[in-house]
Amino acid sequence: MDLLEAIRRRKTTNTPFRPERISDEHKRLLIEAASRAPSHFNSQPWRFIVVEDKERIAQIADIAGDSMKRLMDDGSFVARYRRYFRFDEKESTATGSGIYVDNIPALLKPMVRLVFSEQVGALLSKFGASSILGNDQRKIVRDAPLLLAITLDRQEYKPGELSGLYASITLGAVIQTLWLVTTALDIGMQFISTPLEVTDNKARIVALLKIPDEYELVAIFRMGYKDPDAARNTIDWTSNQRKPFTELARYNDWETPVPEPFASARSLLWEGAETPSRP
Repeated sequence: MDLLEAIRRRKTTNTPFRPERISDEHKRLLIEAASRAPSHFNSQPWRFIVVEDKERIAQIADIAGDSMKRLMDDGSFVARYRRYFRFDEKESTATGSGIYVDNIPALLKPMVRLVFSEQVGALLSKFGASSILGNDQRKIVRDAPLLLAITLDRQEYKPGELSGLYASITLGAVIQTLWLVTTALDIGMQFISTPLEVTDNKARIVALLKIPDEYELVAIFRMGYKDPDAARNTIDWTSNQRKPFTELARYNDWETPVPEPFASARSLLWEGAETPSRP
């Protein structure tokens, strides 16, 4: 696949994957490609754990489902992320950002804004939203053929210090490389973030994967070959919309917009393709 095509087509896969294992050649390609990411002084602070053992995946799935439910029930998930929620297409298109919650059970539709509001907590349990999201998270992780855990060397990853910033930059490069390579291979990829937001559950995964103290678990992804016929999750969203070019870029300083010839230059990325202005 052409690089620009992979960039255009890159997206998070929220749906289930096909059941077959990812080939050894593809797994090796993912790790070797990720290892080409730039790192500060070529420190290469990342290490990867490829998890295919079904029992371990099932345990991580249970932890992920429990984490999602707990975060929803205590309101911390909504408090942290509610500014990114969009509930109709016009709102989503107008902001050009966030996630458009477009798939939700009929029972919850009339009260979706209330469910994802500051007055959340017990309301999410009462209407079953937290259980639905927890169960969806558990199932989608459990059925993944592969989980990929990424760790960073604590000698480099020191939040609040320059080395921590540089380690975070190289982590971003690693993840984008993985996402582009999976796109080229027709492999889906999704960040499983909730267990890392619940301290005791993160510790359970660290112990399960036997990660040494010298390394910090910083990301977990589920991967598998894409299934075009897979059903969507019970509560699901899209996030294809993007802000316009002229809002993203400034010229020479923050206060100066990009000049007209620059703003109207031919788009080599989107020429002949549908731009992601709609969710």
